[in-house]
Amino acid sequence: MSDSQRIDKWLWHARFFKTRTLAAKVVSAGHVRINSARVKKPATLVRPGDGLSFMQGRELRIVRISALGQRRGPASEAAMLYHDLTPVPDIPAVAAGRVGIRPTKKDRRAIDFIRHTSS
Repeated sequence: MSDSQRIDKWLWHARFFKTRTLAAKVVSAGHVRINSARVKKPATLVRPGDGLSFMQGRELRIVRISALGQRRGPASEAAMLYHDLTPVPDIPAVAAGRVGIRPTKKDRRAIDFIRHTSS
């Protein structure tokens, strides 16, 4: 077995991108950094211990490679390929249990109450 693997293949094995082609496009666009150095070639080799930073959707992901993938297996197997170093965003206490910024029904009632009493 080799001690290195193509970056696009590793990103696909680790399930960061749905297809290997999509992983290659992200690398080709220059959106991936290996050990703080920008890479533009999908054939760039990575090894265990390398640090990666890249955008996945709107989220910046920072990971350290702990193993090379043999196949694109289940998510539990893919999670063993890296150590996630992405900082956890600060979530306000009000929105901690909610997904998104839309107000809940309780919030809308409170807003309506404030609007009607201040008039």
